[in-house]
Amino acid sequence: MLRIAKSLPQRLTSRPYSSTFIDYGKANLVTSNDHGVHGNMKSTGSWRNKPLFRREGDARFKTGQEAGLMLLGEAERRDAHETEFISTVSSTMTHLSTVFDRSPRYAWIAKQLLEPERILHFRVAWIDDVGVQRTNRGYRIQYNSALGGYEGSLHFGHHVNSSVLKSIGFDTVFSNALTGYNQGAAVGGADFNPLTKSEAEIQRFCQSYMTELSKYIGPDHDVPNMGMGCGVAEIGYLFGQYKRINSRTSSNGKSFLWGGTPSFPEATGYGIAHYAEALLNDKNESLEGKRCLIYGSGKVAQTVAEKLIEYGAVPIAFSDTSGHIYEPEGFDRGKLRTVVKVKKDRGAKVGRYIIASTTCQYNDPANFWDIPCDLVFPCGPMGSIDKEQIQMLSEAGCEGVIEGGYSSVTPEARIEIKKQGMHYLPSSVSLTGPTLVSGMERELRGKTVTDEDLKNDVIRVFKEVKNTAQEFNTRGDLHAGSAIMGFLRVANVMAAQGAV
Repeated sequence: MLRIAKSLPQRLTSRPYSSTFIDYGKANLVTSNDHGVHGNMKSTGSWRNKPLFRREGDARFKTGQEAGLMLLGEAERRDAHETEFISTVSSTMTHLSTVFDRSPRYAWIAKQLLEPERILHFRVAWIDDVGVQRTNRGYRIQYNSALGGYEGSLHFGHHVNSSVLKSIGFDTVFSNALTGYNQGAAVGGADFNPLTKSEAEIQRFCQSYMTELSKYIGPDHDVPNMGMGCGVAEIGYLFGQYKRINSRTSSNGKSFLWGGTPSFPEATGYGIAHYAEALLNDKNESLEGKRCLIYGSGKVAQTVAEKLIEYGAVPIAFSDTSGHIYEPEGFDRGKLRTVVKVKKDRGAKVGRYIIASTTCQYNDPANFWDIPCDLVFPCGPMGSIDKEQIQMLSEAGCEGVIEGGYSSVTPEARIEIKKQGMHYLPSSVSLTGPTLVSGMERELRGKTVTDEDLKNDVIRVFKEVKNTAQEFNTRGDLHAGSAIMGFLRVANVMAAQGAV
């Protein structure tokens, strides 16, 4: 293994749980006094002379940027049709080019990461309420297990396909790694839309899906968790079927799939709000008094709003496929409870809320992004916000975007955010709440993790990501910091394990 790995701080490979944040100071991730920022270590020359690819002649690179472009070209050669995956790889390789400059060997490790360890694609057959046989596509992508057993979200919806899941899985590798806990990365789901199905149909589908999935998951091997379209009810049905066909359902005092009852289902939404507060505190600001636009109205959006209210912020709008509701004076706890009650029924639309409110504006203004705000929390699908919408938000005085959904901001919009000088927190950081809770639960041997524990871990991760960005001359770019930090944690372990 390269000397570079020996210079890494202990916290980059493992982090014993502590409920109190420890300020580790500036992260010295790759360089040291004898390595130098330009990678002038003894092994640099030998690695630069090796071909990164041996197809159609030996392909070598001179700079980190060239290495990134070669790796992106390889991803496009193999999976050009998977646009979401290619987009994610492209933005990540842009940030990793500085790492390849300092230590060329990392380019070979990044090449391994382009390919998941295992892709499971299977048929899910079930019977609907009128007795008709239905068929959906089920997936589980076990992307990387360098740091430990697989762990990652399940997503149910008509938008789910291999490209979307590979994109999320690739991001999850870095996202899980930057938490500091020894957790691998996986993702899964099916092109099944629970919003248009009855509870009986959802249960039958989950039982069929788990019947096949159970062959490849389990305690200490692969632990799925909640995601888009897969909430507390779906987890309960999935665990019920897993328990029916497996005798072992727990490990180290922790029940597999939480025994069907997630211990901290609000972790995603609360984590997003905690990260937003950490981001603003770093700018000598706070959430108090900030008018917050929430794109979406599902469980994540609701719990984000709940925690924002606790911080003194003012959620002013929610949306779904039917339109949006806007409270000019904001949603207080009582109004939020009404929204939660309205959305409790599957497939219910936010428009029902206007029956219970005399101050609500429904689809007024007509364009959701015309609503004046300080912060935006996009809790919707991929690509919810594009470049033009960022321009509209910036012109209206919006200060920043905190992602509450996987890659809710397009790559072009991300560039525009930086150009406009707005705050930005990427989903690779903001959505680590469930992984942090899972890691703490495992180290605490099943003891209850509190919201205060989550908040402390959020602050720790945020500061480490910030320091990483600064170390690699991308100060303030948390997207770059998270990609580099997560990659280095995984890459140094992969380097020790060899070509596997």
